[in-house]
Amino acid sequence: MFKKFLLVGALIFGLAACSSSKKKGDDGSSGGISAEDMSFDARGSDSGQIQGLSSINFGYDQATLSPEAKATLKQNAAWLKARSGTKLQIEGHCDTRGSTEYNLALGERRAKVVESYMVGLGVKKSSLSVISYGKERLLDEGDSESAHARNRRANFVPLSN
Repeated sequence: MFKKFLLVGALIFGLAACSSSKKKGDDGSSGGISAEDMSFDARGSDSGQIQGLSSINFGYDQATLSPEAKATLKQNAAWLKARSGTKLQIEGHCDTRGSTEYNLALGERRAKVVESYMVGLGVKKSSLSVISYGKERLLDEGDSESAHARNRRANFVPLSN
């Protein structure tokens, strides 16, 4: 009988520990991202719906930033700096060529080079996180060069606090 009470108590404690409460700012808002900034689309910049936040693309088997990518990253950095308290997850993606393991590593290198460049632009490292999806989240399922080019990207997903 004592074991049942102990188990029930542990479950209640565990559930209570998992609950969260949002901190409100002085103006009653929770800070971070407003509904007008985005439609809470989990695809982030891939959706094209977040004004001022864009995905960038990479060359085949590359994790270097083109001049166009750097210009986009400057805009993304300005977007993030204007929204204190907002965090961005940088997602590294690849096309379908190469093994799963190789593409996960390449996607991570892509996300990390983006993170490093944005930190160099004055973005706080604590407001960025990186993840690689390799070839697991394709924008274009096709097998053409243009489909591959669309899939070789870094995507930005705003995270609310």
